[in-house]
Amino acid sequence: MKWNILSRNKKKQTDTAKKSKTREWLDAIVFAVIVSTLVRGLLFSAYAIPSSSMEGTQMTGDYLFVSKLNYGARMPITPISIPFLESHINWGSDIKTYWDGIKLPYFRLPGLGTVKNGDIVVFNYPGGVLKDPVDMRVHYIKRCLGVPGDVLEIRDTRVIVNGKEMKNAPKAQTSYYVTTNGIAFNPKLLDDLDIEVRGQYSNEGFVMIIPASSYAELKNQSNITSIKPVIEPRGLQDQSVYPQSDLFNWNQDNYGPITVPRKGWTIALNDSTIALYGKVIQQFENNKLEHADGRYYINNKIASTYTFKMNYYWMMGDNRHNSEDSRYWGFVPEDHVVGKPMFTFMSIDSTKTIFNKVRWNRVLRGIQ
Repeated sequence: MKWNILSRNKKKQTDTAKKSKTREWLDAIVFAVIVSTLVRGLLFSAYAIPSSSMEGTQMTGDYLFVSKLNYGARMPITPISIPFLESHINWGSDIKTYWDGIKLPYFRLPGLGTVKNGDIVVFNYPGGVLKDPVDMRVHYIKRCLGVPGDVLEIRDTRVIVNGKEMKNAPKAQTSYYVTTNGIAFNPKLLDDLDIEVRGQYSNEGFVMIIPASSYAELKNQSNITSIKPVIEPRGLQDQSVYPQSDLFNWNQDNYGPITVPRKGWTIALNDSTIALYGKVIQQFENNKLEHADGRYYINNKIASTYTFKMNYYWMMGDNRHNSEDSRYWGFVPEDHVVGKPMFTFMSIDSTKTIFNKVRWNRVLRGIQ
């Protein structure tokens, strides 16, 4: 009998030890998830570059550390979600990783500064049909070229802000018509100069995306007879550019002028301002806007003016002729801003062989 009691006690101690070990692991995992979530939400997080819209500055396959401190951390708008997953995953069907039954108002902690012209910014995509909550929309990365209150214009691809021409990023890219004497290009040369051939319009004529830093060297090649910029002429209307209205004969290379809305700015309501800012008034500032009997109604009340509630930004890609940006979907509201990229911690080239995939020259590289 005594042996049975000792045996039972020993078994209980073993079970307790197993439970304690399991509990320790569970506690450690929960603690790690909580700390990681706080760090990701308040300090910094990692993002990947999904497209070529920022090439030569940032490359497809770059992995970035993005600071939340610079502009202030945005508090969760959709607080219930699965940590570390994108807002949607595709497991045979589209599955949301969040529950939008609870939505909190937009609030941002104080930051080290504000978004400035020339900053590269990560933000939630403001275009298309806005089905997901703000903080669950796809992440984009672009360069800010217009801050609240700025008057922006594009003249023959040159960006003019408040009457002054903005300098292009050192490795900005744009398209050129390149004519040769018929002698073929050396593929290695084009690869070394980060030049992309987008098309061929004759035996000797090509359309190429050329970084500013590579222009002079390409022009000095013996087989080059001419290089001319690809520019859509002023007055040629492109219905794909914002605000997709017949009132404005704008295109990607000749655009504006347009004023970036700032909090507290009041506009008169008319056909032109509604075309430019109607999306902002309705979708981003959550108003009901109607036009009837020659009058405008906001939230069922007659209105002749509107005062903006938020600040907005104008974002463009450094790869100007291969970028979906504010020229196509308009302004970025302040509540969409996520943070400022600080450095590239890894860069993967998916087109290379397994032993050459890592772009070592970009690892731990600061972002300008």
